[in-house]
Amino acid sequence: MTKLSLALAATACLAFTGHAFADAADDIIAKNKCGSCHTSATTKKGPSWASVAQKYKGDAAAEGKIVEMLKTGGAMDHNKVAASDADLKAVAAKVLASK
Repeated sequence: MTKLSLALAATACLAFTGHAFADAADDIIAKNKCGSCHTSATTKKGPSWASVAQKYKGDAAAEGKIVEMLKTGGAMDHNKVAASDADLKAVAAKVLASK
């Protein structure tokens, strides 16, 4: 192979690497544009994920509460998120792990 062929092959591999490591939570967050209202550490239109994690710290039912809020929109006028329970649990886990 020529150097150009190797460089192109390496570039193609790197271009697709990010998608291979994205998890279900990242996909749901991106698809639903959660970042337009939330960030991991600072408050925008909605609370930061870190502040949500702090709110639910030590609450054994936290994951279920977040999943239910995502499914129904909750009382906070949140957008409903159409995804499987497993994917919503992955989002809740990601939010609860934020610091």
